[in-house]
Amino acid sequence: MTSKVKLYPGTYKNYADEIYKAIRHETFGEDIGQNSWLTADEYREMFSLLGLTGKSEVLEIASGSGGPAVFMVKETGCSLTGLEYDKNGVDNSLKLAEANGLTGKTKFLHGDASEKLPFEDDSFDAVCTIDAINHLKNRENVLKEFYRVLKSGGRLLYTDPIVVSGILTNEEIAVRSSIGYFLFTPLGENEKLLSAAGFKDIRSNDVTENMSSVSLKWYNAREKRKVDLLKIEEEDNYNGLQKFFKIVHTLSSEKRLSRIMFYAVK
Repeated sequence: MTSKVKLYPGTYKNYADEIYKAIRHETFGEDIGQNSWLTADEYREMFSLLGLTGKSEVLEIASGSGGPAVFMVKETGCSLTGLEYDKNGVDNSLKLAEANGLTGKTKFLHGDASEKLPFEDDSFDAVCTIDAINHLKNRENVLKEFYRVLKSGGRLLYTDPIVVSGILTNEEIAVRSSIGYFLFTPLGENEKLLSAAGFKDIRSNDVTENMSSVSLKWYNAREKRKVDLLKIEEEDNYNGLQKFFKIVHTLSSEKRLSRIMFYAVK
């Protein structure tokens, strides 16, 4: 049976280490502190879809290291609240916001977005979550909560990076989900749940290519630095992560697991 491996706790805790900076730069080109399949240019396109301005109040679910959140605020001028389950991620986010002079425009909270969100109804102009909704339990309830906290006319955007679009073996599923809790969804399920939650103007776009490209670059960037990484990562975890990145690339390049971006309006 495939063992669980740790991706997020280590990368968030060691965010500022030169070796992880170098890996991000080689993986993503423009390093905005991301630990997903997101590139900076793709994120900029998402800002446009969400219609973000200096007056926008944004909720980012699974805000991770805080890098993409700070990038969003700097690019658009919006105010942002981030909710993140990993405490290392919250700590790093607070440091980044302070370092960039954005403490007045950002809030970062520790919490589980699978549960009822700690916000009032109609609080946000936009909700986004990138490559993380698959880690949240009870997709139906999660989407209903997103709907609740959005203002009328508010926009939701998220990417689901493990939409089942081909045949998978049990071992492939085990390796792909080795970094934590995962929900695998079939094609069409997200649209159905968005509609049931009350959303309208539901759109989807296949953005699997980013995942295929980024995962391979991430694997190669880490492999090149194996000797140094093994000084700070346990060998079993290093090998498990490399196996993870390899299977992500294989399944996405063969389009057996797809990454789909969803957009909807309240």
